[in-house]
Amino acid sequence: MFPTEPAAVNKGFTAILKNRGFMLLWIGQLVSQLADKVFLVLIIALLENYPAPAGLAQNSKYSTLMVAFTVPAVLFGSAGGIFVDRFPKKLIMVGSDIVRGLLTLCIPFLPREFVILLIVTFAISTVTQFFAPAEQAAIPQLVKKENLMAANALFSSTMMGALIVGFAVGEPILSWAKNSIGARYGQELIVAGLYLLSAGVMQPINFRDKVSFDNNQPAINAWADFKEGLRYLKKNRLVLNAMLQLTTLYCVFAALTVLAIRLATKFGLEEKQFGFFLAAAGIGMVLGAAILGNWGEKVQRKPLPLIGFLIMALVLGVFSFTNNLLLALALCALLGIGAAFIGVPMQTLIQQQTPPTMHGKVFGFQNHAVNIALSVPLAITGPLTDALGSHGLRIVLVGMSIVVMIVGVWAWQNSRRVLRDIFLK
Repeated sequence: MFPTEPAAVNKGFTAILKNRGFMLLWIGQLVSQLADKVFLVLIIALLENYPAPAGLAQNSKYSTLMVAFTVPAVLFGSAGGIFVDRFPKKLIMVGSDIVRGLLTLCIPFLPREFVILLIVTFAISTVTQFFAPAEQAAIPQLVKKENLMAANALFSSTMMGALIVGFAVGEPILSWAKNSIGARYGQELIVAGLYLLSAGVMQPINFRDKVSFDNNQPAINAWADFKEGLRYLKKNRLVLNAMLQLTTLYCVFAALTVLAIRLATKFGLEEKQFGFFLAAAGIGMVLGAAILGNWGEKVQRKPLPLIGFLIMALVLGVFSFTNNLLLALALCALLGIGAAFIGVPMQTLIQQQTPPTMHGKVFGFQNHAVNIALSVPLAITGPLTDALGSHGLRIVLVGMSIVVMIVGVWAWQNSRRVLRDIFLK
């Protein structure tokens, strides 16, 4: 197993890989992320066994199911963070995994009614909103301040890896479980097992939670806590600025998820092969995160977020003018590197500048903002591209390039002095 204490000398990934608590958290979140992606593949696969209710077209079942899966992220993204400040983080993360695992196990034994599948999906997605902010708040408790850049780099790379691998291996894993374990409950057992495995991995972690169950503690008031977090962000413009940069980053990636389908046909691929572009961007993010994790003490003396935004703006502007598939994939990888140069330092900054008593509220608000950032572009990018006609794809990509460049320069101008004090000292 891992040693019980991190190394005294901090050198990139070396120190955090020797930190037992962080490694257990990392492995736990990796398994949990994988479970989330395979669960989404599972509920889509199960739809064929659930007849559509009267008045609902067969093809509309998929859209309705996705709404049930995504709406909790928009509704409860901030609420989850409020509980993180009131209860032990291990209790929230381990409990969330156990609840999701048990709910998944219930699916084969419940009536095969479409409405029931929607309810279970909604419930599991709601519980997930408690896991995410607790996970982000746990990292500063387990990792020394000087190692946060490397820790976030590792988390970012594996999160993207889970996104790519989860959807890629989801169908083969579920098919194997169906044939080997049993068609009745084999698939659900595999997904539930992943959630429960994640809970088991994180159980030994010893968090330094300063949480009290004193009877004099004020009762939970979600609205009051939400306003408190909002007031903190208004006062701490640096944290708010970092959160806006992360939101912009996720908006770009959400829009690219839609545009990737058009790009696939542009380069002579089938529409279902759009994942090649997303995978290339994911590889770029992993590479960028590796650069920051291993040589963070050297490259952090550069204006990383500004460099990242300029790289992304350049790639988006050039992308629609190339007709070479290999060059397009290389550009996607470069886009991913730029995204890592934004995401990792800004996440580190938020963790460093937010006091422990506000971690849950701030990360809950961040989770809420990111979920909205992922949802809105999915709804408007496709129709906007269609409305602009035959050159719609190029116009949208160039427009995104201009917006990304403006946001990057604006954000750097508004925060460079403080960022220099933090990262460039």
